Amino acid sequence: HVQLVESGGGSVQAGGSLRLSCVASGYSGSLYFMAWFRQVPGKEREGVAYVYTRGDRPVYSDSVKGRFTISQDGTKNTLYLQMTNLKPDDTAMYYCAADPRLSSSFSLWSRGRYVYWGQGTQVTVS
Repeated sequence: HVQLVESGGGSVQAGGSLRLSCVASGYSGSLYFMAWFRQVPGKEREGVAYVYTRGDRPVYSDSVKGRFTISQDGTKNTLYLQMTNLKPDDTAMYYCAADPRLSSSFSLWSRGRYVYWGQGTQVTVS
């Protein structure tokens, strides 16, 4: 049973930083694609960044490019999202997602692409 567990959310002032973590467990094989999404109540869940875990450069949404950085620690099965220069518009529930498939009819920006999801961690920027 695959589990993704996020942590690291919290409340910060604008301009501050946070690092989110997502620990993956319970899977055999590979989680080829992993991503961070965020959602504000009443709005669609939006992709923030995704990465091909076997080595391609991460891809970021325009709204976070230059401020957020994905990294991964394969030895710890952990995906990170370093967030800097945070803005009030970054306030949201942040979710980690993973796809064990190499291909899909869904875009990597689509929530429908990802098979596994974490429970979310709240980020509030004031």
